[in-house]
Amino acid sequence: MRQLFAIALLACSACAGALPLETIRLPPGFAIELWARVDNARQMALGGRDEKGGVLYVGSRGAGRVHAVRFDANYRAGSVTRIAEGLPMPSGLAWKDGSLYVGAVSRILRYDDIDRRLDQPPAPVVVTDTLPKDTHHGWKFIAFGPDGKLYVPVGAPCNICDPGDPYASILRMNGDGSGREVFARGVRNSVGFDWSPVDGALWFTDNGRDMLGDDIPPDELNRAPRAGLHFGYPYCHGGDLPDPEFGTRRKCGEFEPPAQKLGPHVAGLGMRFYTGTMFPAEYRNQIFIAEHGSWNRSKKIGYRIALVRVKDGRAVSYENFASGWLQNESAWGRPADVLVLPDGSLLVADDHAGAIYRISYRKP
Repeated sequence: MRQLFAIALLACSACAGALPLETIRLPPGFAIELWARVDNARQMALGGRDEKGGVLYVGSRGAGRVHAVRFDANYRAGSVTRIAEGLPMPSGLAWKDGSLYVGAVSRILRYDDIDRRLDQPPAPVVVTDTLPKDTHHGWKFIAFGPDGKLYVPVGAPCNICDPGDPYASILRMNGDGSGREVFARGVRNSVGFDWSPVDGALWFTDNGRDMLGDDIPPDELNRAPRAGLHFGYPYCHGGDLPDPEFGTRRKCGEFEPPAQKLGPHVAGLGMRFYTGTMFPAEYRNQIFIAEHGSWNRSKKIGYRIALVRVKDGRAVSYENFASGWLQNESAWGRPADVLVLPDGSLLVADDHAGAIYRISYRKP
């Protein structure tokens, strides 16, 4: 049985009063707190750490900015610094070897030695500027994989169309932009992915097409254990729903079906495997998904953190973990990304409320 828990806020009383965190429902033993205020917070990336603390980087989609949040050794958030502005949809971030990579539609930028230069950020190095310039599904979620490659999705520049490579795909490349190749095709718009800590397979969210009604198609959680798989777009949705316009061209059986069908139009964005030890053992190596929420259903759904349980490389359940940002068809917040801190707590970015929350667990 789900229950409402007391909320401990780490911010000022004015900030606490602005966000009704008392409405958030979690399983027993979990609590949520306001960790930092960051304008239009989208993807998060953890920078370097030492005995004094570390840095969390936060991209944005509409604000055009990248922020850095300093935190201490006890994971208490401190100052928030703007390290870039005026960029086109710099939603996606990845940190590697002291450098921050920023996805800004057609470009990937790199800010070197950034952890030590937050107050005077360096001029960015252009890793690549040859990605498509389309802004329709042009914002990115980027990350380095276990193979050391940088993975970069390129969304379809439309609701439904057949644009060909490199659209509707997930690309990968070397950290300097060389060696670019298509890793996965038939991906309408992925804005979140992670690799299984058990077998190394890539799992990713994919937002389904619009204008087929309230209840179809489902959004998807997909698994790509190797390169070269096709996930159906624009011919087939959800593994078994031929598209009204493109479905006669190819059969659904030709494509990789979703590992888990998500709710229709929930807008699954950032996702992470839980690799910490703070939460109970049953959460280890399971998937948390930030569901941003529907915009075109007659009754809104999503606006929550979902949990997908995985066993032997297969999704076995899809359930609610944290909800309450949607109240009576009115949303005061929209989860956009999740990230596991080294202490095992879970951060949640909310681009609508301009906030980052921290979910922790204490045995009830």
